[in-house]
Amino acid sequence: MTTQEHHELGIEDHLLLSFNGACNTPGDLEKELAPFLQALESGAGAWMPEVVKGRRRRKYTREAVIKGLTESLQEKSTSVGLYHSTGTALDMSLRLRFPPLPPSLRIWGNVRPLDLFADEARCQSFVEMVRAWAIHYPVTHASAHSLADKELADFPSFGRDNETTFRDGFDQIYAVYWLNVFGAKLVETVGRERMRSTPAHRVEELPDGSFLLVTWPTAADFASEPARVAQARAWVHLRPDLDFYTVMATLRERSATLAPVEPRFTPDIAALLSRLPEYASLGQQQRRIAELNAYVPPEPEEWLPVHSALPPDVADPKAALEQYAHLAERLIALLHTPVPSVLKMSPESLTDIDFHFWKETFPDTFERHNVDAIAVPAVGAYLGEVLVKHLGGQWLPRKQWMEAQVRVGDRVWLPFARAHRYMRSTQSLLDHSLTQLYRVAERHSR
Repeated sequence: MTTQEHHELGIEDHLLLSFNGACNTPGDLEKELAPFLQALESGAGAWMPEVVKGRRRRKYTREAVIKGLTESLQEKSTSVGLYHSTGTALDMSLRLRFPPLPPSLRIWGNVRPLDLFADEARCQSFVEMVRAWAIHYPVTHASAHSLADKELADFPSFGRDNETTFRDGFDQIYAVYWLNVFGAKLVETVGRERMRSTPAHRVEELPDGSFLLVTWPTAADFASEPARVAQARAWVHLRPDLDFYTVMATLRERSATLAPVEPRFTPDIAALLSRLPEYASLGQQQRRIAELNAYVPPEPEEWLPVHSALPPDVADPKAALEQYAHLAERLIALLHTPVPSVLKMSPESLTDIDFHFWKETFPDTFERHNVDAIAVPAVGAYLGEVLVKHLGGQWLPRKQWMEAQVRVGDRVWLPFARAHRYMRSTQSLLDHSLTQLYRVAERHSR
């Protein structure tokens, strides 16, 4: 899969930075944050924040950061968001904590795409920025690495429950990433000489006794075999209880999980399936694409050959058609805000409806009697109206609306029966999608 195809699927890995450092009790925010902002402005480059968001949005300036923090001030903390959305994307939070909590400065930020950090000079600038922060705000632990890979490693819990994670934090070397800053307390636990002799691209002892460690020159190729070997060597050096070959097997498995998978979705519902991978965690998206490549929905059964069509049996066909149109309008009224395309009654709107109901787990969320009494008739009528509008279909109305048909070519389709099957469960929305029925009907209309 090309990078562009990844972007079309909404799949982009990020560089995830986490930084937990100490600070002085912020009496003078401007003075306390000057080193942080100076290093950010010097090191960010292409992803320099454009927007500061506290209680309101402002264009980035140092003054805007201070105003945002002041406006968001609570009893024990304050925070702002920093964002960049032109060309590259930055989503960063800066949080300060005050006594009686230990005074701290915490940063959590995503920069995407990760490919931005294939450039060694840009990676060097990033490392120098974090180094400057670590010197001014003594670190407990900091790291920067692929977000997808961190997810697979279960960062920052590493298999622990939330209570244990909160209590113990990073109390041992649970992982080694592309960029790491190990606080002085953790260094003493590992051993200063062992830390100093770590085989890595860069190892530097900082003035407060913490260590900066970079395993590989660039972050973007973290999953390559040489970068994984470097990561494993550093990890087992700092954790001599671990076995190199076992660690390598784990890292290779993660690399295989993250390896790009070319989308080869079944054509009738490719437009629908292409939207689903982004709802898996970033670390599992390629596996999700592989699963969806193998997925083939059952063929629609809601049709009859035209010679077996049930004849209209209503006293007033015109009134029946008006009723179907009214039911379709109900769906439009229900969905016009979350699914604006529903107003168009187009084939594409069917896919948007499928996706919306799937995303909201609609059949499994709402009460069954309401789904059957309200949603099913509205969806069935809407599907029928789209068949009429775009495929030249003709309603064959019936007293029992589940028997109502739309004639298209040499078949008649039962849109209400399809809607009933469609609304059985969230999985049924994929197995019996509106999109698929329309595409099959389209082929048989020629």
